[in-house]
Amino acid sequence: MKLNTIKEAISDFKEGKMLIVVDDENRENEGDFIISGEKATPQDINFMMKYGRGLICTSISSKRAKKMDLNPMVDNNTEHQKTNFTVSVDAKEGISTGISAKDRWQTLQVLLNNDSNPEDLVRPGHMFPLIAKDGGVLQRAGHTEACIDLAKLSNHKSVALLVEIVDDDGTMARQKSLLKISKEHNIKIISIADLIAYRKKFDKLIEQISTVPFPTDFGKFELRLFEDKINGDHHVAVIKGEINKDDNVLVRVHSQCLTGDIFGSLRCDCGPQLESSLKMIEKDGKGILVYLRQEGRGIGLKNKIKAYQLQDQGYDTVEANHKLGFKADLREYGIGAQILLDCNVRKMRLLTNNPKKIISLEGFGLKIVDRVPIEFKANKVNDKYLSTKRDKLGHLIMESIDK
Repeated sequence: MKLNTIKEAISDFKEGKMLIVVDDENRENEGDFIISGEKATPQDINFMMKYGRGLICTSISSKRAKKMDLNPMVDNNTEHQKTNFTVSVDAKEGISTGISAKDRWQTLQVLLNNDSNPEDLVRPGHMFPLIAKDGGVLQRAGHTEACIDLAKLSNHKSVALLVEIVDDDGTMARQKSLLKISKEHNIKIISIADLIAYRKKFDKLIEQISTVPFPTDFGKFELRLFEDKINGDHHVAVIKGEINKDDNVLVRVHSQCLTGDIFGSLRCDCGPQLESSLKMIEKDGKGILVYLRQEGRGIGLKNKIKAYQLQDQGYDTVEANHKLGFKADLREYGIGAQILLDCNVRKMRLLTNNPKKIISLEGFGLKIVDRVPIEFKANKVNDKYLSTKRDKLGHLIMESIDK
């Protein structure tokens, strides 16, 4: 699908133009019309009624919902995507039945007005507020969150309208139809996936909490603690020496592995990679190791142990992840990239066997001048694991696992 850029979408959103936003094909796999709340007109709402045909909703922030006393529609939300519907509303004044485009627009004005109070709305009504997660699409990859993110990126109030696009035959509009609608009405079309990538690249998602001296068996370092603003996770950077932006810094971005890093598990090569990285950085006299809280290639400790059970039944590490309903590798390196940038890293010699890690970090403006291999000879336990990383995940592991 040929999509527009997020910058193009922000420009149109600022001007009050309609957008089509599509989500992942493995999620709802649908497109929504989205428009800024403060720019929308009754004519825009009529367009959404005529060409969208779905349920017209109003995406709002949790802060706004609290001010207007908009409580969840149900106590136990069992909706497929956990969309956070509140009770439906109408404006108390200035409307008739509440269902016309003009009446819905009038209700929107109440939701937009900072001086409005809960008493300015009646319940139930014909407008359906949806409360967006505070972290936007980085917390939940939904249309509700895309609305608020686009509003914030456009410096608009955190209120937007959205409606699902239903085809002429009553089915959800998919790729071919969405592209046709986009062309017919000259409406730009973007994906939530691209919006996620944009935010990860340009938003500041981490905050440095503290810095302490960090003497270890491997040498004397400095430890900096960072907090992920989206999920509240904590990550650390172990730093050697004074890092300048012009340095070609030796860098390791290491995902947490409790079993390997702490207990020396022979099932993987994580522990040896961690220790070797610290030794190499110490020897080099300058460098940084970023330790990210994403256990088991992002599936978490519980599911990693479940994956171990499946591996003992004959599945390889990729097959085990798939059996549990996960992709082979769920790790993402946006947080790691921002930590590196915050620590003055711009150019690096990256300690890795994983080419995907190279691509991920370079996408954030970090220049990788060299890849430094970090291989270890396989043992009887992890030989299949390492072979799978090489053959199915594309890791650049060579003779160390060849029999």
